[in-house]
Amino acid sequence: MKTRLWIVAAAATGIMTLAGCASGPNQNLGTAGGAVGGALIGNAIGGNTAATVGGAAVGGLIGNQVGKSVDERNQRRYYPSNSYYPNNGPSY
Repeated sequence: MKTRLWIVAAAATGIMTLAGCASGPNQNLGTAGGAVGGALIGNAIGGNTAATVGGAAVGGLIGNQVGKSVDERNQRRYYPSNSYYPNNGPSY
């Protein structure tokens, strides 16, 4: 049973991580961490495969949104003008 749990958790984590490849680094890390944590909590509460997969999905979504907000905060902090050049253009 534990082997099956780890296979399902790894598959869910892989799917969630690949789904977020076009996002920031904190969003990817949050998705992966949330999926693993959700899978562990889902298995502890439900004790079956469906609860594990459901927990991984919910945890991945929550981790994704938390990581996204951290990436957006970092973007606003380091590039407040939302432009490519942080100092409003190159200086030659």
